[in-house]
Amino acid sequence: MTHMIHSRTAAQEGTPTAGRELGGGDGDGAAPRLTVLVPTRDEQESIPLLLNRLGPAVAALGAEILFVDDSDDGTVDEIAAVAPASPVPVRLLHRPQGLRGGGLSGAVVAGTRAARGAWVLVMDADLQHPPQAAALLARTAMREGVDIAVGTRYAGTGQSEGLSGAGRQATSSSATRLVKAAFPRRLATVSDPLSGLFAFRRDAIDTDRLRPVGFKILLEILVRHPAARVAEVAYTFGPREAGRSKASVREGLAFVRHVARLRRGVAGGQRQLIRMTAFGLVGASGIAVNTTALWLFFNVLGVHHLVGAALATQFSTTWNFVLTDAAVYRNGQRKGTWYGRAGRFFAMNNLLLVARLPLLQWLVVAGMGVLTANALTLVLLFLLRFLISDRMIYSGGEKQVQRRDPVKMLVDTDSPVPPVSKKRSVYLPYRYDVAGTVTIGSQIRLPELEFFRAQWIPDADVDIAVRVGDVGRRRPRGRAKLTEDRSASAALRYEEHLGRFGANFRVRLGPPITVEVGPLLARSPHVVYTNVVEALLRFVLISRGRMLLHSACIELDGRGVMLSALTDTGKTATVLRLLREHGGRFLSDDMTVVDATGLAVCFPKPLTISAHTLRAVQAEDLTRKEWRRLNIQSRLHSKGGRSIALMLSRFNLPIMGINALTQILVPPPKYNVDRLVPCRLGSSTEVRDLFVIERGAPDLYDLDADVALERMLVNTEDAYGFPPYRHLAPALYIDGLDHVQLRAREREILAGFLSGVRTRVIASDRFGWADEIPRLLAGEGQRPPVSSAEAWPRWGLQPSSAA
Repeated sequence: MTHMIHSRTAAQEGTPTAGRELGGGDGDGAAPRLTVLVPTRDEQESIPLLLNRLGPAVAALGAEILFVDDSDDGTVDEIAAVAPASPVPVRLLHRPQGLRGGGLSGAVVAGTRAARGAWVLVMDADLQHPPQAAALLARTAMREGVDIAVGTRYAGTGQSEGLSGAGRQATSSSATRLVKAAFPRRLATVSDPLSGLFAFRRDAIDTDRLRPVGFKILLEILVRHPAARVAEVAYTFGPREAGRSKASVREGLAFVRHVARLRRGVAGGQRQLIRMTAFGLVGASGIAVNTTALWLFFNVLGVHHLVGAALATQFSTTWNFVLTDAAVYRNGQRKGTWYGRAGRFFAMNNLLLVARLPLLQWLVVAGMGVLTANALTLVLLFLLRFLISDRMIYSGGEKQVQRRDPVKMLVDTDSPVPPVSKKRSVYLPYRYDVAGTVTIGSQIRLPELEFFRAQWIPDADVDIAVRVGDVGRRRPRGRAKLTEDRSASAALRYEEHLGRFGANFRVRLGPPITVEVGPLLARSPHVVYTNVVEALLRFVLISRGRMLLHSACIELDGRGVMLSALTDTGKTATVLRLLREHGGRFLSDDMTVVDATGLAVCFPKPLTISAHTLRAVQAEDLTRKEWRRLNIQSRLHSKGGRSIALMLSRFNLPIMGINALTQILVPPPKYNVDRLVPCRLGSSTEVRDLFVIERGAPDLYDLDADVALERMLVNTEDAYGFPPYRHLAPALYIDGLDHVQLRAREREILAGFLSGVRTRVIASDRFGWADEIPRLLAGEGQRPPVSSAEAWPRWGLQPSSAA
């Protein structure tokens, strides 16, 4: 392998930080995935030790090593002498005297501009950042969904042993507390913002935003990129093995000035405080309106206090919105139309009403007066209403800054498991066999998998086991946290704000995969399945040659037909109409198991429906009580309700717990298909036609294979958008495959499946897909039936060739 060393004079380099490309490579022309950036200044003694350990540690990552050198000793010559023995390419950017602006931070910026890898790993040359820990950090950074990975000495099992002496320990901890106090929101999920060991995706960092000064370039990156997704990796900061510290009083003063300058650059809290005060004054008048309306409904008209509170909320919401829109936020502070803002404002208050009514009832039962209890619940939710209004309904009069993901993410190599507080049963009373491919055992009933019940499966043979346990620490925490244990006992632990009472779960990656859910989640099986189990099921199926495709599948006249659409387009109503008007067999409405041969296997989860859907198919079996309940359920669990919940997930809220409580109080409207329309269920079918249905001007056209593949992958990923999937999925390892490898295999399976399927987009402006699809199929002439469907369930299917 060829190792290219580049040492340029000032004349050759021009301005070293101008970002001119450096030549060279590893001899085979392949671009590196990772650039290990090592800033050096008089590190001659460290270089041989560093390259001897670092090269082998990062060789498997497709790395190059780039030294950015500000030395005046023999460091350049030492790098040139030892680089040929390294198993990875080595490059050098030497900054001569007079062109070393920004110190170490300036060197990192210059190296980032010169890096060839899509990812950049920054570390010191003195081996206080162990190469093995640096390699783990880089692997964490390069997984999907993370922009920055920070090596932390202050979380999990991280340690700062290399800070010799009490003075250095005190200085480091004091500086960390200072910057976290200065930037409480931007550094909320980072325990070690002054770390010198970190990695980032090069495209996620705008080097033109950076104003490098002194040592602490990570602080600059984090503060100036508030939307970057951050994960931390615990490591032990080792003792210095060569060289000497560059810290000094001068560097300390430069650091303090740097923090002050950064703080001035992100100021804006005073304007927000003024808006919050004005919003509070409007809210206080709204409480008076609400209380007056409730007194009228409850005391004068004799309406039940909960109904009265719901009606009073509509009056106070109207009052608050008119004043807020006219007085608190001026023209330049509004976004969208008046009707759009009004709709979001009413949706916000009515969703919060759902959370407020149980508390109101509890206070009334406890003996508090109705009017007092109602006013108290309104006051308690004031701050949440302001934050949602200021950051989501209105623009706040400022350029909106994207927020840091509120969930802390920590990767540890030896994460301690809290002791079990009491003995629990291990028996799994509910067992399921999904498409003859994956078996699941559970201590809680999973209604979505009820069609797959298979009580004959032994406990010991399940692939995924769901149990109830005490997950998380006892006391509350400031924000949600996902901890990933990368030791031999690989596990993931998700904990929310309320300690053991929160929506917590733990996943041990087996085999078998074991999921432990806390008591709150155990009472909300829909959340357990949708947010945790189905994500695991998806990737286990992939590892066995099948894919869980976001689609509906039916069989018409022995012909496998698949439908795909964005949420709330009309897919469910179309499926039900096709079954009612044309017969056939039902396989799935939301997810279908497919393989690379074109086979689709049924996945008949209960359908989530709306009152509009049932009226469209003339379903008459529901009772009057179910119809009344459906009107509330379908609004809360509609696309609008989900979008508001997704917006709330951007804030530091126990969003999974809120979701669980909401579904406990108002379960989603789910019904089995054969209760809605008369039909038969099929086990499997060979799909020949895929229709992507859209709303809009009538249109019909074919999609080529590549476009269809990308569209179905995006559609499937969109089905898993709710937290904590985006934190959970990238950390999964199934049968030795990581998330990136699993996604690549999923792509291969889907490409094979679609290779024998005709994919068409059909648009309609009158919900007429159920009329058009049968005509299209009939107009193509009679083809031999390709059905393999039989009465459900029959898992005597030919195994997938990819399994």
